[in-house]
Amino acid sequence: MKLIIVNGPNLNLLGEREPEIYGRESLEQINTWIRNHELCKDLVIDFFQSNSEGEIIDFLHSKRNIVDYCVLNAGALTHYSYALRDAIVSSQIPTVEVHLSNIYKRENFRKNSVIKNVCMEQFYGEGKQSYINGIKHILEKK
Repeated sequence: MKLIIVNGPNLNLLGEREPEIYGRESLEQINTWIRNHELCKDLVIDFFQSNSEGEIIDFLHSKRNIVDYCVLNAGALTHYSYALRDAIVSSQIPTVEVHLSNIYKRENFRKNSVIKNVCMEQFYGEGKQSYINGIKHILEKK
């Protein structure tokens, strides 16, 4: 199975940016942990991160008909990007939404996800384990 894990704006600064909220591990460390996780041993995983909404949309478009699933941590784009929402729909890649922090226990604007209703499921608030929970959900559904 081919899977993409897409990370949005500011996630390149994990480990430095608000570690009390997002943890002390870098995105590279989290990606390595995911790649080496027992659950992922038989998966082909392509990791992608961008601070640009357009680059993320272009990446999703480029992967349609190529990958089976997407795990998406859209960062702040979660809360307002209807363009990203439309890209999830138009790419037709079944997508799971994930977040490191509990978006429902933070600022009010973070409690709204415009992509939630076009994703298979949403996992949040468990740090890097949110990614694995998303992958587990995919494997259970396939």
